[in-house]
Amino acid sequence: MINTFILRLFLGAIALFMAAPLAVVAGVSFNERKSLSFPPEGFSLDWYAQIFTEDSWRSALFNSVGVAVGASSLAVVVAFPLAWFLWRFHAPWARIVQVLGLAPFILPPVITALGFLSFWTTAGSYGQAWTVVISHGIFFVTLPLVTLTLGFEAVDDSLVEAAATMGADDRTILRTIILPLILPYIISGMAFAFVLSLNEYIVAYMAVGFTVETLPIKIFNSLRYGYTPTMASVTVLFVAIAVVVFGLIARFGDLPRLLGAWRHDDDS
Repeated sequence: MINTFILRLFLGAIALFMAAPLAVVAGVSFNERKSLSFPPEGFSLDWYAQIFTEDSWRSALFNSVGVAVGASSLAVVVAFPLAWFLWRFHAPWARIVQVLGLAPFILPPVITALGFLSFWTTAGSYGQAWTVVISHGIFFVTLPLVTLTLGFEAVDDSLVEAAATMGADDRTILRTIILPLILPYIISGMAFAFVLSLNEYIVAYMAVGFTVETLPIKIFNSLRYGYTPTMASVTVLFVAIAVVVFGLIARFGDLPRLLGAWRHDDDS
């Protein structure tokens, strides 16, 4: 009984410690004055409205969403054939492909970002908007690759064998059996990549510098001219988007299964 109380107290303290910074940032975002003081002085939603009404912030928001949509889509397009290859061919050397897919996310972000900077500069494309889409797509390909790998491993082999026995070719099996079964894994992988791309700064800055402002780059640019509660409002917006996206996945999908918990069920 005492141990349970201590455990709950400990977990509550950890939750409070983790939530405290967000609570402070959220409080700052409601400041009526143009300051980062906490507790907030007055109450105002003007700083949230500024994200959508001021041209520079609205442009950065559209850039971030556009980059995140393009990058997450590209990550899925790249990850899908890799995951399918790993599932279809069980050769030991096939794991090399998996390591290549995981490498961009395993390396320190600064190293990866410097690699993109060197590549785009050498190619003469530094500063182009599409370069950050490709860079983010490659950098975050690990996320859909992991979810898709779990999805393919969850496919019942007997369904595939039955379809093949009935005369279905690989394309028909992929279209009518595999894709419907792994669709939740595709969506979740794309959602994870979308949220992280929306918040990413280092790779985006190394790929385009200040020529294309995403929201994270805009925040750092604005720091040169002082602090405003708009920066805190953008942070709260990022957190809200992440909560909504992951909440929808948890609500309409099987989040534990998407994270690989199905393995433990099978083992038991």
